[in-house]
Amino acid sequence: MIANIVKPGDNTYGVLAYLFDKGRANEHTDQHIVASWDGFIPDPGPWDSPGHKQRLGQLTKALDLRVIQAGDKAPEGHVWHCSVRAAPEDRILADAEWATIARRMVHATGIAPEGDPDGCRWVAVRHADDHIHIVATKVRGDLRPPRNWNDYHRAMTELMAIEKDFGLTQVPRGPEAAAGTPAAKRPTRAEQEKAKRQGRATTAREQLRHTVRAALSHAQNLDDFFNLLADAGVQVETRTLPSGDLGGYKVALPDDHPPIWYSGSKLATDLSLPQIQKRLAAAETPAATPAGPRRPNAWHQATAATERIPHHLAQADEDAAQAHLTVFGDLLYALPAHAPAHLKAELQRAALTFEHAAHTRARADHQHARVLRAALKGMRYQPGDHTGLAMLLDAAILVVLAAQRRSALRHHDHHVAAARQTLIHLQGAYDQIAPATLTALARRRPSDGAVHRYARTLHEVVPSHTEQILAEAAWPALTAALATAEAAGHNPASVLQQAARQRSLDDAKSASEVLVWRIQRLGDRHAPGPGARAAYTPPPSRPGRSR
Repeated sequence: MIANIVKPGDNTYGVLAYLFDKGRANEHTDQHIVASWDGFIPDPGPWDSPGHKQRLGQLTKALDLRVIQAGDKAPEGHVWHCSVRAAPEDRILADAEWATIARRMVHATGIAPEGDPDGCRWVAVRHADDHIHIVATKVRGDLRPPRNWNDYHRAMTELMAIEKDFGLTQVPRGPEAAAGTPAAKRPTRAEQEKAKRQGRATTAREQLRHTVRAALSHAQNLDDFFNLLADAGVQVETRTLPSGDLGGYKVALPDDHPPIWYSGSKLATDLSLPQIQKRLAAAETPAATPAGPRRPNAWHQATAATERIPHHLAQADEDAAQAHLTVFGDLLYALPAHAPAHLKAELQRAALTFEHAAHTRARADHQHARVLRAALKGMRYQPGDHTGLAMLLDAAILVVLAAQRRSALRHHDHHVAAARQTLIHLQGAYDQIAPATLTALARRRPSDGAVHRYARTLHEVVPSHTEQILAEAAWPALTAALATAEAAGHNPASVLQQAARQRSLDDAKSASEVLVWRIQRLGDRHAPGPGARAAYTPPPSRPGRSR
């Protein structure tokens, strides 16, 4: 459950009128009171019921009675408004359950402690299945203000107990939430209903957030960021301060009529203009790379950097781990733009679910993960092929597995569940693109003599995995990758050992596929000279593991 506490001012009637109204998109239905300080108060009921306005006025007067009695001693901004929302996956709670939750919340926050006859007056209004609104006036029966200091923290603590008592989803808080505050703003019920009416799979807020993140992942500077948004077809407006400095921006979908504008902070806390400026200022612009055949492959660089992330996650440096997960999340948001049409939706879902699996954006230290960030910027100028995408997805799956293990060790069950969902989407995308890529590579299989020679080399370098690899469907593709690397001047035994050393093959779903992608990248590097190749002698492999 999530609680949101606001202090809307002194207009009790205005807050109640909104709660009992039909809503901006008719999303409020069956408006009614589920609990209050007094069982005899008038319930205004739905906005179109007979006598609604009269009862609404009576309820307002009843709530404001002590405020009027207190006169000048009444606190400024006497209205207290708290919404309590269940998680999307939770069951629909009955009115009696919501009533119990409301009483526990006003008790915990000090608005109306249980058993205190002088507690503040309050009502709990329900106008949707998944949440209630609690409205109180902050004057006690003794005409003093309530002791509701630190009410938000106290509300969160009580919600943890409520979730356990009612068998509801336990939302990450405290140390777990400190690992990274959820950045994404949840779509409202009105936004969800509008998306359904328009036949959209996602709400405008979610679609815009994805587009903004994808643009940010590739942008070199702020002007570039806005240009990328415009290229994506998004409507963009900026706000300039009297000083001439940029004060903010907002975006809307191109086909939304009338357009609904969202500022960056309304999309996610880390997408506000100040946060974007910090990220762009901290990001290292990739150095100019030489043109020609030896120009570094940004996809290979990104894959190599991605493969190193599990190592960083296993270390004690929390800032480095957070930074690498943040940039990895940016990478996932960038991939749909480079993927075939049939994979875009799967990759978009992977990016979205990983955002909930990591929760890192609010605390990322951008002094880390510069290699991956630079490679990500470079990918913008080097369109990837199916091979590049397949090898990057293979490495990405390992990152999410490592992130899942990391969350499990910290007992962050919500993060673990989101990581599992991310794996489903990434594995689905990989399974769609890898077979065709491996089949095309296998068509370049070398001669039988070369295949036998590579099999002997395999036995020398990774004896514990030889039988497994020879029996796998990707073995022909591996021989083709070795032949290509050898033709480029690499020693097959050397490049094979380098590939096996990068990470243990023990937990690989297909050891041969892992080696194919690594050798593809290693073969892209400058080959050693004849002297270095002649001096090379493969060291003996340790039995049991291939490192």
